[in-house]
Amino acid sequence: MRHAPARLLPPLLLAAALALLPAGASAQTLGTLDPRPWPPLANPQDPALPAKELFGRAAEPAPLAARALGSYAGGCLAGAVALPVDGPGWRVMRVSRNRNWGHPELVALLERLAAATPEAVGWPGLLVGDLAQPRGGPMIWGHASHQNGLDADVWLTPMPQAGVDRAARETMMATSVVRADRRDVDPAVWTPAHARLIALAAREPRVERLFVNAAIKKALCRETEGDRSWLGKVRPMWGHDYHMHIRIGCPAGEDGCEPQAAVPPGDGCDASLDWWFSDEVLNPRPGGGGRREKTLADLPDACRQVLVTR
Repeated sequence: MRHAPARLLPPLLLAAALALLPAGASAQTLGTLDPRPWPPLANPQDPALPAKELFGRAAEPAPLAARALGSYAGGCLAGAVALPVDGPGWRVMRVSRNRNWGHPELVALLERLAAATPEAVGWPGLLVGDLAQPRGGPMIWGHASHQNGLDADVWLTPMPQAGVDRAARETMMATSVVRADRRDVDPAVWTPAHARLIALAAREPRVERLFVNAAIKKALCRETEGDRSWLGKVRPMWGHDYHMHIRIGCPAGEDGCEPQAAVPPGDGCDASLDWWFSDEVLNPRPGGGGRREKTLADLPDACRQVLVTR
């Protein structure tokens, strides 16, 4: 089952949740307690139809061998497995989105991180955001990446000791750890546990990149002592002030997966980080229009089979 963004929330519940929205967290789209499927397409065979309309309506994974196909921002996923919504040390948030699907290697990684979190970080567990759709591919709304089952968002908010009930999964908001001016972390929110969590994930051999707000990267550069070998994997990115975006590399032997270039050498704490705090980034001029929507023809040929296999 899919859902449109927060408009499907009951009005009173939506109003209450919006009233609790912390500053800097407007990108956190609310879920719904009443998920509904997207309406049928009038002409699903139209070659000009955006691929997101097809993949966004796939409610179940393709019963094929697990394969990450194409790129992180231009691909799909065969043989996806679901991260259980409840696990020993994690809870999936925004369950109504049906985006808790990933390549088996990604799901296994998240389970390992959750198991290590209480001792290594000092949190009861993890709150996990979006992975991918059941068949990957572009999303009707939301991420540009998360398409081939190798990306996952983990909130920078500890799992409550008492767990998370159904309503809270759809309306609870993660807390931004970034200062309002976006030039550094908020000392009232940022803690050593946040740094330990990011380091724990970045030290995983299967993690290739880990995206966070540039202010978080800045704090890690300033505060990390001793081993800094993992810091180079932590890459600054717009947004990402309340969650970390974990990306694993292409699984071995899956030739249909398009790898990214290796991260640059070094810890990433050099002058290249300064650009993220320039006026060009912090106060960008209005853009000149959106991107062209990808059609099925823009994705790997194998994605057609992923879509139609039942």
